[in-house]
Amino acid sequence: MILFVTNITDSQLIMLNLMDKHVISKQRVVDHGEVLTGKREVNAMLDLVKQETERIESRFLEPACGTGNFLTEILKRKLRVVETRYAKAQLEYERYAILAVSSIYGIDILDDNVRQCRHRLYGVFDCDYYSRLFKNRAKNKCREAVRFILDRNIIWGDALTLKTVGENPGYIVFSEWSPVNGSMLKRRDFTFHGLLAHEGIKELPLFSDLGENVFIPTPEKEYPPVHFMEIAHVQQ
Repeated sequence: MILFVTNITDSQLIMLNLMDKHVISKQRVVDHGEVLTGKREVNAMLDLVKQETERIESRFLEPACGTGNFLTEILKRKLRVVETRYAKAQLEYERYAILAVSSIYGIDILDDNVRQCRHRLYGVFDCDYYSRLFKNRAKNKCREAVRFILDRNIIWGDALTLKTVGENPGYIVFSEWSPVNGSMLKRRDFTFHGLLAHEGIKELPLFSDLGENVFIPTPEKEYPPVHFMEIAHVQQ
């Protein structure tokens, strides 16, 4: 499902950590242990799983995403692949670009970080790639779909308690976005708590490349497939 990177060995599974020396304020370090990773270190760490960062559908979760230093670089790598393959076919580009965006997940305990992370990821999608490539042919419905997915995927929450932050906190819910029948996208919602339940079932991994039985989480809610361009208008 959605945890970390799919289709790699256990030794390569990364829970991407913020561990560099860039500090917004000393108080934020004291209160939240917040430090931000520099670009050189981000790329060095991502190069450890370079093949997965360039696979459009590989799912990444950053449980302390900050302003998105890791996630923006992952998205850039994926969108470079999408551009190379589909720049001459706009609809195909849009479909695979949305799939790339939908594969990226983040949690942060600070609301301003969450908002900035969403903003940066949207900027990578639209300014760095989509609008640059297609200019006046770029579609607002495509942009709206990306904003909607980022609102669902980048969450204001606490990865330690597995709950959202703010008014009426509840268990963190992630949406899985799976392509079906070409241009259709199917959404299934899972609780982060439920996804981690397999930790108590040591003999059943969450992923396997070797054909063993795996832990299959149960979705909290499923939605009927919709065209990827309509996702923001028919699902809330």
